Parts: sequence; C-alpha cells; structure tokens
Amino acid sequence: MKALVYETAHDLADFALERTEVPEPTLRDQDVLVEVRAIGVNPGEAFIRRIRSAEPGGRVLLGWEFAGVVIAVGEHVRRFTVGERVFGTGDTTRDGSWAERLAVDHRILAKIPQQLSFVDAASLPIGALTASEALFRDQDTLPAGITRVLVLGGAGAVGSLATQLLKTRTSALVISTASREASRQWCSQMGADLVLDHTGDVPAQLNAAGIPHVDMVLSTAASADHLSWIPDILRPFGYLSVVDGVSSLDVGALAAKSLSLHTEMVFSRIVHGADPEAQGQTLESVAEHVAAGRLRPITTRRLDGLTAETMRTAHELVESGRTIGKIVIAT
Repeated sequence: MKALVYETAHDLADFALERTEVPEPTLRDQDVLVEVRAIGVNPGEAFIRRIRSAEPGGRVLLGWEFAGVVIAVGEHVRRFTVGERVFGTGDTTRDGSWAERLAVDHRILAKIPQQLSFVDAASLPIGALTASEALFRDQDTLPAGITRVLVLGGAGAVGSLATQLLKTRTSALVISTASREASRQWCSQMGADLVLDHTGDVPAQLNAAGIPHVDMVLSTAASADHLSWIPDILRPFGYLSVVDGVSSLDVGALAAKSLSLHTEMVFSRIVHGADPEAQGQTLESVAEHVAAGRLRPITTRRLDGLTAETMRTAHELVESGRTIGKIVIAT
C-alpha cells in the first residue's frame, strides 16, 4: 500500500516526507483494518516529525486521527463489522494513518453517525478525547464545585471541543482566550460565554468582567507568561489541567492554594493498556451529540489527496500558530 513516510527528523525547510510503497499492516486479534478516507492534522505530529528519526534501515509513519471504512476485523472483535464507517485515533507505538490502510485497536474507535462526512468525523477524535479526559470525571461530570472554567487557547482543536463539551454536558460558565478577531469570533461560535485576549492582562480582564477567580483552567496553549498568572486566577482548591506539554511549571505556586494538577496525553490509555475502552465510549458519546445537533465538527480547512505536497501545506498551516479549528486531508 502507499503511505507518507520519512527516515530522519526534519524541519519544514528540509521537508522529507515521500509517498512510497510500504508493507500492509499486521492485524492483531483486537484490531480492525481501516481503509483511511480522511486524516486530521495535529500540532503534535509536526512536533514528532521534528524530533523523531527512524531506526537504522527503517521509516516513520505518523498520523493518529482518522476516519474510514472497516475492511477486516481481528479474531476478538465484536463491536464492528466489515463495511462500517469508523473514526478514532491510534497508537504512537505503531504505524499511523498517513497511509491507505491502518490496523488499529477497535476499543479506541466509534461508528460515524450517518449525518457526518468522513472529513468532519476526522476533525473530532483527538480534540474530543483530550478535552474529555482533561476536564471530566467518568466522561460527563466535572469535579465538585466547578461553575466557571477558563479554556486557554479556545480556538484550537482541543479548545474548540472543550468549549462545546462543557456547554453540552454542564451548566458551567465557559471563558475562552484568543488573540485575533477571527479566533475570538470562532470561540464565540463554539459557545464561549466570554472571550478574553491571552496576549493581554487576563486577570485584569477577568476582574473587569466581574469574575475574581475561576474554578478550573484548561491550558491548551500555555507559555511561561501564562503559567505565571494561572495560579492567581484559580480559587483555592481549584483545578489546572495541562495538555500542551509545558517544559516547566512552578508547583510551589500551585501548592500555595492547594490546587489540583492534571496532565493529559491522549495516547496514555492505549499505550499503557489503561482502560482503552473508555476512549471508544467517549467517541460514541461524541457521535451521539453530533447526531443530535448538540455538537458540531470543527473542520475549517480541507485539503485533498494523501501526498507530500498536501501534508507539507497542512504542516505549514499548523506551525504558523494561527490555525483555527482543524485541518483535514481527504485521502
């Protein structure tokens, strides 16, 4: 089959992906084989492309957000049958979805609602799973006492889905941050009750809005500057969820208010075998919300064709830091 692969970690200036022939995926007992129809593009994949090289004589095949059609099932699979449309993520220890076909554990997939295209389905899994696991307990419940949530970086994929899920599942006041007019408008469309500018003085903006503190911060776009004021706006015994891999964090500032810290990496369940079924259940819930019109896909840019050229274009957009919603490639 054809796939986009590379051998050596590289920057955009030395973009080295090529479309080439690779072996067919090996199907495990818990796997389904999916014919890939659409791929969501993620900043994390661009990051890995810059730092991960292949083993000698090998190649790297990335891609962990997709929608497609089941064309074979493993011996232990009962939830899916050949011909069904599915969407989901993958496993960072295995070949990814930048290929014509993908073998993936069926427990982290869900069926695509009839109303949803492959392209729009591929816009949802990473953002929805990351937001759900970072925010909720038992999929639908916020920690006790949370009535105000600040989503830092509300226009990205995780922020967009977090806002929607909060408005769908809870009565919390949702505050998003964005730095440009287009991204502020997008946050409002996602359902944010208030949108602040994270390049300005966020604590002052909150105070001006009559909000002295929030109960939870979901950080999808933290920097050292952001981290310095996040403890100031959280109430004592509040919650900070971090999904963006910050390199340093002053735990002392959190301890002064007895703040709870949650770090989130969406692949932890499948990589470590920690209840991966929960992710399939979350995606099933997302599919139900989409079918009922309570949640909308976040595709803002569609590219066509699984080629090195389209993937480079997608990564140029992602690395610009100005992406709103999700870029999806229809294969």
